[in-house]
Amino acid sequence: MALRLHKRRILTAVAGVAAVALVAACGGGNSGSGSSSSGAASGTEKHGPITYVQGKDNSNLVAPQAARWNAKHPNEKVTVKEQSDKADQQHDDLVQHFQAKDPGYDVVSVDVVWTAEFAAKGWLTPLKDKLALPTDGFLAPTVKAATYNNTLFAAPTSSDGAMLYYRSDLVKTPPKTIDEMWSMCSIAKKNGMDCFAGQFAKYEGLTCNATEWMNAYGAKMVDEKGKPTADSPEAAKGLAALAEHYKNGDIPKQAITYQEEESRAAFQNGKLLFLRNWPYVYNLASTDKSSKVIGKFAVAPLPGVSGPGTSTLGGHMAAISAFSKNKGTALDFLKFLTSPEEQKTNMEKGSLAPVIESIYTDQALVKKYPYLPVLKTSIENAVSRPVTPFYPGITQAIQENSYAAIQGQKTPEAAVKDMQAAMQAAAGG
Repeated sequence: MALRLHKRRILTAVAGVAAVALVAACGGGNSGSGSSSSGAASGTEKHGPITYVQGKDNSNLVAPQAARWNAKHPNEKVTVKEQSDKADQQHDDLVQHFQAKDPGYDVVSVDVVWTAEFAAKGWLTPLKDKLALPTDGFLAPTVKAATYNNTLFAAPTSSDGAMLYYRSDLVKTPPKTIDEMWSMCSIAKKNGMDCFAGQFAKYEGLTCNATEWMNAYGAKMVDEKGKPTADSPEAAKGLAALAEHYKNGDIPKQAITYQEEESRAAFQNGKLLFLRNWPYVYNLASTDKSSKVIGKFAVAPLPGVSGPGTSTLGGHMAAISAFSKNKGTALDFLKFLTSPEEQKTNMEKGSLAPVIESIYTDQALVKKYPYLPVLKTSIENAVSRPVTPFYPGITQAIQENSYAAIQGQKTPEAAVKDMQAAMQAAAGG
């Protein structure tokens, strides 16, 4: 949800997020099967210059990455097109260019939850047959998230699991439970700081945050058969906790406007004791000259009700547009993006979570980057957002009702009831 921004996801960031898979029937036409359209089949073996489209490169990773590729492929140069740092705007931009069948968007960075939507509409090239992408050694959740209708449609380029950033100079032992974290808000008050924030603006990041809290209290957005189950006492408890601590000030009032970057800035500027955010923050908070928390923070798993909490599965993927004219080069570029060398560089330079499992157990890297075990635990225990071609409507239902509940505009019970009704409507009943 991301970058997540990042892209989050970020954003854009991971991406992003909320529940087990939501199974929903697709509409008519070839969009229902997720099969290759005539556009997806064209240009299969052609090579030449391509354009790579992704969210704003806040960590300055993509320009050097493209330069490394271009130095070795002078006849197949990659041009980078940066979008906004807002995940919703990135999504809408891609939709507009896909609808226009724009051949200028060859390889596109997609949030984990966009893959099903875009694949179902025939906008992505299936990575099979002559365009097959090897995924040996990848983290299993990343491959699953890139798959729709049993077909791989994207190359996982970064994974994501949220972590709890905390001021290690003020908190010697990080909280393991939610109640323990709230009890430490007195430390924030003594030091003239706010206590806890995540990303609570009404956008994709709120889906990630709100569902983490609902999941923490035992809720599930859908059941094993894909039926919405948001209307539950457990989901209401999760929203009630956010609403209570927003009302009493443990969550600052301005947090209702926070996306990834606003919340990062608050933590880096020394205004927050605890921050829920993605791995990319680690590098920036450690190296930005303006950061006031260099050497004063650490990370831990998100706290849960009785132990470690459950992160939303975030991350980004790179997919080949069905309308690209040079799919041969595009596939080679996907292999480049997912190579161990590039994955390590992205981790070291931008704190992006690698998709290759062996990187997390490299002892030399763990010694240098002590947050890796925490991140691996977060990803392995993460819960995915619903996988559905109707995702925009599903996430809107979660965002609107969570946003209203946090601010006290709806009771938590009314919010989850309305949430479920809207989810059912979005999925066609």
